[in-house]
Amino acid sequence: MDIITDIVSTVLAQMQKPTLAFLIGGMMLAALSSKFEVPEPVYKFIVILLLLKVGIGAGVSVREASFVDLAVPALLAAVVGIAIVVLGRFTLARWKGVSQVDATATVGLFGAVSASTLAAGMAVLDDEGIAYEGFIGALYPFMDVAALVTAIVLARLAAARKAAAANVQGGTIVIGGGTGGTGGPVVEQGLIKGILVDTLRSPAISALLLGLALGLFARPESVYASFYEPLFRGLLSVLMLIMGIEAWSRLSELKGVAHAYLVYGIAAPLVHGAFGFGAGLVAHHLTGFSAGGVVLLSIMAASSSDISGPPTMRAALPEANPSAYVGTSTGLGTPVAILSIPLFMALADWFVGF
Repeated sequence: MDIITDIVSTVLAQMQKPTLAFLIGGMMLAALSSKFEVPEPVYKFIVILLLLKVGIGAGVSVREASFVDLAVPALLAAVVGIAIVVLGRFTLARWKGVSQVDATATVGLFGAVSASTLAAGMAVLDDEGIAYEGFIGALYPFMDVAALVTAIVLARLAAARKAAAANVQGGTIVIGGGTGGTGGPVVEQGLIKGILVDTLRSPAISALLLGLALGLFARPESVYASFYEPLFRGLLSVLMLIMGIEAWSRLSELKGVAHAYLVYGIAAPLVHGAFGFGAGLVAHHLTGFSAGGVVLLSIMAASSSDISGPPTMRAALPEANPSAYVGTSTGLGTPVAILSIPLFMALADWFVGF
């Protein structure tokens, strides 16, 4: 009962913190049909600044981190991203009324990472004075890219198998296992390479990687301390307000979609966060990964991509229904993931200790 009491009290306390309060405030504005809005260019500008800040901070910290300290959680982050997608293929994709491609696009977004949710987690830990590894932001691309590539490749492979089966039933046998033809290893390698390139070129990943490069190879500490750090919390509060408004408005996109998405959108962040928490505990025992790091790895796993993932899926899987994967991710997954931050803080304090 003690751990339940701790979790409930922590959740109630965090509801009053700026990060979560602005998210809930945005949802309330949307629920009341307010005309309040933030222009799209302003939203994109805020996201880029936040990602540059996270990337620069991570790059500076990576310079001072040992290879093992960074490599172990990075590998675990990639494994978690892949595991989330594979699990989704055996759960959501098998539910009645859910198409394979829609389910795969959805689990791909849930396996990828929300930069805004990660930034929110960092802000909450900073407010509580809880330390974490500065290179946490560098783990973002490992989980994000691994999940998106896995989901898109699985969707393409499933479509190829379905087409091959249809051809066989129609009297035409198509062999896809050779090095040429329609779907051999050469085609799959080209597909994976294209997905990787598109993902790395996306605005979110590009900004994060640029920040990492600047932090690693330049000396941006002065501009980081004078510009990015002071603006961080203010910009994040505006982003949370936008996310709250968008989350509420996107709930309507789930109309007409199988009820499985509703259940998945609420339950998946908690299950996936548990994956991340377990990976964080492994990293803690192997390398001394901090309790704050365990929390942030859990938050990354619980989050679902709201910036880089949707355009990637839209381009790679145009046949997938955006109402399913975007509505479930942004409308349900993101709020649940952000509201679960206190839960993982309480668990990390219980199992590791701050």
